[in-house]
Amino acid sequence: MINRRNLLKSLALAPLAGVAMNAEAKPTVKRETSFKFSLNTSTIRGQKLSLPEIIELTARAGYDGFEPWMMEIQAYLESGKSLASLKKLASDAGLEFFDCIGFPTWMAQDEEKSKAGFAQMEKEMGILADLGCPRVAAPAIGTEAPLDLMQAGKKYKKLLDLGRKTGVMPQLEFWGAYPSFHHLGQAMMVAAVADDPDAKILADVYHLFRGGSGFEGMKLLDGQAIDIFHLNDVPGDIPRLEQQDKDRVFPGDGAAPMQELADTLKAKGTPVILSLELFNPTYYAMDAAVVVKEGLEKMKRFF
Repeated sequence: MINRRNLLKSLALAPLAGVAMNAEAKPTVKRETSFKFSLNTSTIRGQKLSLPEIIELTARAGYDGFEPWMMEIQAYLESGKSLASLKKLASDAGLEFFDCIGFPTWMAQDEEKSKAGFAQMEKEMGILADLGCPRVAAPAIGTEAPLDLMQAGKKYKKLLDLGRKTGVMPQLEFWGAYPSFHHLGQAMMVAAVADDPDAKILADVYHLFRGGSGFEGMKLLDGQAIDIFHLNDVPGDIPRLEQQDKDRVFPGDGAAPMQELADTLKAKGTPVILSLELFNPTYYAMDAAVVVKEGLEKMKRFF
């Protein structure tokens, strides 16, 4: 005769055994982030090269694409050349337009400034769409502290709608030394208030450090929230609040926890574009070809 207690125990354990067998039969495969490497043109701005020269150097060094500034595109057009010719230059060199840096005042609290910023953003998005550039940086230029993050989130939602209309998606960017919008936490709240599947946060090693965000918060961002990340490093001998854009150094040459940050981004499981963004006068005094080559090599040490 079967013991009732043993029978009940066997029935209770049977489903768990099945789960264990299935887990053993189908091990979880952890996806690791893949990276593309980009050059932000600020890195060699001091050499005063033309966009065609920058494209040639970037391609020769082995980057996947680049991140120009809108003022450089405007200068190219003002020289009498066309968007079609610029698009062809990049395509022939095997480079992608990953993103563009501009400064429309879309988030400004002053409604007239905000309206003008949206109009400027729509115009610039149209230019980028013609170039095949799918993204544009969207910093909080024109805002003043304190900033109403709920209102900023509503404006970012409106900007995302404009991005879908034009095909160029805005990447929400915070600046570490900017009083009104300097912290990763602020960017996360604005993105959350927008409540939009296309919301993206553009973070930067220097801005994370300078604004007091630190680097642990990056672990809270799902991979879907990051398309592009600005890569650089911060010197260890200058107090945080005294650091400026010009103090940024090559990845690994400063005091940021670069390997830890690399591990955080690798764990996201979605592709991330790493864009080298520097403003260092020491590098501006060097040969541009040396700077772009060394910058890529130092990024790849960690990624």
